[in-house]
Amino acid sequence: MAAGALAAGLTACGGDSLEDGGSGSGTADGGKKGSLVVGAAGFTEAKVLGELYKQVLSDAGYSVTVKTVENREIYEPQLEKGAIDVVPEYAATLAEFLNLRENGADAKTVASSDVDATVAALKKLAEPKGLKVLPAGEAVDQNAFAVSEEFAEKHDLKSLSDLGKAGVEVKIAAGDECETRPFCAPGLEKTYGIDVAGIDPKGVGTTQSKQAVKNGTDQLVLTTTTDATLKSFGLVLLEDDKKLQNADNILPVVNAKDAGGQEIADALGRITDTLTTDDLVELNRKVDAERQKEADVAKDYLESKGLIGK
Repeated sequence: MAAGALAAGLTACGGDSLEDGGSGSGTADGGKKGSLVVGAAGFTEAKVLGELYKQVLSDAGYSVTVKTVENREIYEPQLEKGAIDVVPEYAATLAEFLNLRENGADAKTVASSDVDATVAALKKLAEPKGLKVLPAGEAVDQNAFAVSEEFAEKHDLKSLSDLGKAGVEVKIAAGDECETRPFCAPGLEKTYGIDVAGIDPKGVGTTQSKQAVKNGTDQLVLTTTTDATLKSFGLVLLEDDKKLQNADNILPVVNAKDAGGQEIADALGRITDTLTTDDLVELNRKVDAERQKEADVAKDYLESKGLIGK
């Protein structure tokens, strides 16, 4: 995800990790159709998605394990090699990752706010590497901006366009790179006409950043669309109505040789077709706020949607 790339490095937790040379995490579920390894990065949302993939594939008859992986630099080459078979991914972020690796730091951007065009660009980069990109769904985890409920009500704000029209000066709680990144301060100024007074470098979606907006020290916080803690800080997202952010819709990416069959695509597609951004927010909340286990949260969700048998 785009904001995740700005945040501190992700720490693998739970199960075995590729960098430790582990052979898999937990107990392999499922049956007689062969073995699959699902890769999941070490943050809550990725681990939940990994469990969703694992359980729906297990229900389809595969023996499935999950490997937790620190970051894309580690797991993507393993996906190419077949050490990992399936990964839940973010369309725009993976497209730009492969683009930069293939074409260098000066590569022209291939991702955009158009999900179809972004996925097409991703496929063009992924397929020569032996990767199969499955269709994207509605669920998206992309950069987003939030304000306090009080600030939104005072200035009648529902969208970033509203904020630009309001003509109020805002300080953004974010990473210090927000000052130069095109999706952050420069984009807000150029696309929406928002008057950015400065950056408060408290990090992307951190507790400190959200607290600063809650108490009025800052007026705008950079977070993500699946941030499950906004309500507890009295914050609300403003709609990105002019599509400043890239299309980081969630989709499965598989090793084409080992996991490129239609039955696997169909099983994963049932999750993709069902999962919404609001669903992701709630799944994240259950893990982060209620301290439920990712496997339990995934199981309850899949059963409630009729995607696996009880």
